[in-house]
Amino acid sequence: MAPVVLQMSCVAGLLGGAGLAIFLSRARSATAIVYSLTLAVSLLAFFGSIRSLLGGDISDLTLPIGLPWLGAHFRTDALASFFLVVVNLGGASASLYGLGYGQHEPAPHRVLPFLPAFLAGMNLVVLADDAFSYLLCWEFMSLASWALVMAHHREPGNAKAGYVYLVMASFGTLALLLAFGLLAGPAGDYGFAAIRSAQHTPYAATLVLILMLLGAGSKAGLVPLHVWLPLAHPAAPSHVSALMSGVMTKVAIYGFIRVIFDLLGQPTWWAGVVVLILGGITAVMGILYAMMETDLKRLLAYSTIENIGVIFASLGLALAFQANGLKLAAALAFTAALFHVLNHSLFKSLLFFGAGAVLTATGERDMEKLGGLIHRMPQTSFAVLVGCVAISALPPFNGFVSEWLMFQAVLQSPELPQWALKIAVPAVGALLALAAALAAACFVKAYGVTFLGRSRGTAAETAHEVDRYSLVAMFILAALCLLAGILPGLVIDALSPITTAILGGRMPIQANEPWLSIVPIAESRSSYNGLLVMVFITISASLAVFFIHRFASHALRRAPAWGCGFSDSTPAAQYSAGSFAQPIRRVFGTMLFHARDHVEMPAPGDTRPARLRIELHDLVWEGMYAPIAGAVGYSADWLNRLQFLTIRQYLSLVFATLVTLLLVLAIWS
Repeated sequence: MAPVVLQMSCVAGLLGGAGLAIFLSRARSATAIVYSLTLAVSLLAFFGSIRSLLGGDISDLTLPIGLPWLGAHFRTDALASFFLVVVNLGGASASLYGLGYGQHEPAPHRVLPFLPAFLAGMNLVVLADDAFSYLLCWEFMSLASWALVMAHHREPGNAKAGYVYLVMASFGTLALLLAFGLLAGPAGDYGFAAIRSAQHTPYAATLVLILMLLGAGSKAGLVPLHVWLPLAHPAAPSHVSALMSGVMTKVAIYGFIRVIFDLLGQPTWWAGVVVLILGGITAVMGILYAMMETDLKRLLAYSTIENIGVIFASLGLALAFQANGLKLAAALAFTAALFHVLNHSLFKSLLFFGAGAVLTATGERDMEKLGGLIHRMPQTSFAVLVGCVAISALPPFNGFVSEWLMFQAVLQSPELPQWALKIAVPAVGALLALAAALAAACFVKAYGVTFLGRSRGTAAETAHEVDRYSLVAMFILAALCLLAGILPGLVIDALSPITTAILGGRMPIQANEPWLSIVPIAESRSSYNGLLVMVFITISASLAVFFIHRFASHALRRAPAWGCGFSDSTPAAQYSAGSFAQPIRRVFGTMLFHARDHVEMPAPGDTRPARLRIELHDLVWEGMYAPIAGAVGYSADWLNRLQFLTIRQYLSLVFATLVTLLLVLAIWS
């Protein structure tokens, strides 16, 4: 069976699962049946896409639907196969997790029909091979995900999240529509093959780049188009949040790569500068937003913005190198971006699953009300720890490898001839290094406040371990994070058909390197061996534990822990999420968030408690979106008066409009 036929058959199976969920409606067995079906179909599509990627298969399919003279074109190639791997691996893990998590869902009939449809929509976007099919599938994906965001619409803030998401999704679709209109040109040939072979003027290419940054960037979460993301991701059920953050944002990146790298032709060097700078700013702003958060799921949503910035920065580097004919450096940067796409889908899905487990066990997302969960949820704590280490880009896990490859690409910048790039690349490299350091601090905060220390409330004290389906899904992703970190050469070689097809170059073959090392450029420059790093960490840690237990004193002494002069420390004396972020807030918050600390200190003798209130402002929302929302609201209220005019006033308005149009026509002619 041709790969595209297999993938379209899986899409049909997912759509059938959505229909089955509607038919089953409120049946008690609906959760198990629907998630089992989506798990089986996603696994079939996952293994089929891996086979297509490794085999280099290219196949296409035309269906007699869509525009009458065009039809609906679908195609698999190396790039599409890789993103189908990401989509269906995320879908399979979310379905497995949903088998357990879905049992606690208060309104499963609001989730079950739309989750298979959402997965089908993401698959169709990647498979689409003409502009009409792409936009239709993109909108279908957006509407299905909007329905999932609104699943818990009665909870405070969720209706606003759904509204903002729908507005931003519509804006993104409009930008993509204009971009494909420019690509099709006067001939109006919307097939990707015709667009790929056409010549595009520099003016049209510039507009297409801007529109794709707006359209795909709004869905991916580029700053300042990110405002929907920290609202929508926490509002959705946790396994849906994992799909939106770990997978849907990658579908948006696929759209950007497909248009800018594939359909548009040879890039210009300044396009690389624009994408590179936007990526660096997005990475730093995203992780700074995350540092300020106390809501666990909002923290993870903001962290997604940071990782999207890392990916776009790598893509900007690839554009710059490709424009200057440096194919090996371009392949290195492009491979780093694709590797981070896979890595982020793994560890971010794992972390959202962990947040969902915490929410199931405690009913809380506020880290200030958690703590000590490592004693009550040890297996979840271990899996989340793996995710936190991976997303912090620490060896030997996968996050380190992709970011290390990206910095290796940054070090190739002296070969670029343009001075703008010679200055911009190291500057953005410094921003990305700052973002990496802040990411490590952020997840030390997230894990320490949530799982370590003492319980800060009754919800954490009564927590319990979650079901086995959720645990299995988390441990599978944790194992994949480790495998991709210690065997990165296998992933790099699997990505080489994509770089060859898109850029005309590839990294050196890593399978030929001894001891499973990876060599991005040449051994004389740099190399990395994840397996040896893991062995070294394991041996050194084991020796440290052995010597401590062997030579430490065996005398047992029990004494109260010293807690700032108090013999009986309370949970309130522990570090909180707000206190952990205070140094970062004081350095960056005053300028970027207009942060203010309001301290209420009672006078001596007054028994009232002292209070600290932190005031933060989202300057992007308040400076850009709030005025637009206010103007739209004011205009709607003013236009609403037209509903209450008398017949005489309506006739006068029609007459005045007619006279105005005639005057305009007379002046124009």
